[in-house]
Amino acid sequence: MGFIDDELQEVSKLCENVIPGSRLVSCVPSMVRVEITRTIFKRIIVCIQFTNLYPKEPLLIELKSNTLSPKLLNGLTEVCDKECKNILGKAQILPILKFIENFIAENPLICCYDEISSLKKLLDRNDCLKLKQKTSLIYLDIHEGLYFYKTRLAIPDDYPINAVSITDVDTNFPELFSRYLLGQGREIARRCIEPPIKLKPNQKFSPSPSLNSVASFLIRTVKKFPNENCQLCKGICLPINPADAITNSDADLHVERLYCGHLFHLQCLMTFMKTPPFHGGKKCPECGNRVYHDKWGLSDKLAEDRWAHEQARARELAEVADFFV
Repeated sequence: MGFIDDELQEVSKLCENVIPGSRLVSCVPSMVRVEITRTIFKRIIVCIQFTNLYPKEPLLIELKSNTLSPKLLNGLTEVCDKECKNILGKAQILPILKFIENFIAENPLICCYDEISSLKKLLDRNDCLKLKQKTSLIYLDIHEGLYFYKTRLAIPDDYPINAVSITDVDTNFPELFSRYLLGQGREIARRCIEPPIKLKPNQKFSPSPSLNSVASFLIRTVKKFPNENCQLCKGICLPINPADAITNSDADLHVERLYCGHLFHLQCLMTFMKTPPFHGGKKCPECGNRVYHDKWGLSDKLAEDRWAHEQARARELAEVADFFV
């Protein structure tokens, strides 16, 4: 038997025993095909062919996957080629399969490769995104002016069937904004993996990746809030220095966030809600959505009646004042 035949026999005998998660599909001189699976979303099909000068030349390797990024696979293929060149003259199949299996096991974030690449494009030079492969964590540090938002995004092993989780938040945004960022981020993650209560006829739901949706929301919102204006007075809502932010929720300049996401100073919001037009409900000046806020519980009719009463009283007082002139 020749060198290749001996190696094929060894691969056929040992592959599934020494390479965790492997399944030998084909093992003939024309093609060795092996599937290596950690989860259904972390599966690589390894196609191997021999050159005429093998083992003096490296194996010809092609990597395929229905779930992993083609760019990632191309990079891994190049690394595999270099690994093969390090063991020229020796059997290469089992060592390279073991190398690929180790790569999958030690890099659990490979299922997020494209999402991570997209997120990096949203960051400025003062921001930071760090990967911790061993713990399957992504550290996100976002800055806008003097404001910052730091968090860890945990990627579950069965991602994207289960969603990312937001943990260990550290920020100098006022509590209102911190709660919103965390709560809305978690809600976005939930919607990626849980179907809506009512599905449309013939509508099917399947979990979708949540990392990009959650992290891009955090990045864009952190960048937006310090520069957002009050919808009535048009002044910048948040102070330049986070230490100067007003924490008294009853103060006139305390910043309030509407259900639609836009901002008002408290006094500006009260003024806006108390003045016409009232028909059809008060609408956000920026987006046109109806204004909902927990500090304003009056119905449109009652608000209009109160405004009319105040106007009538003001006219009466003006008439009395004119009488004594």
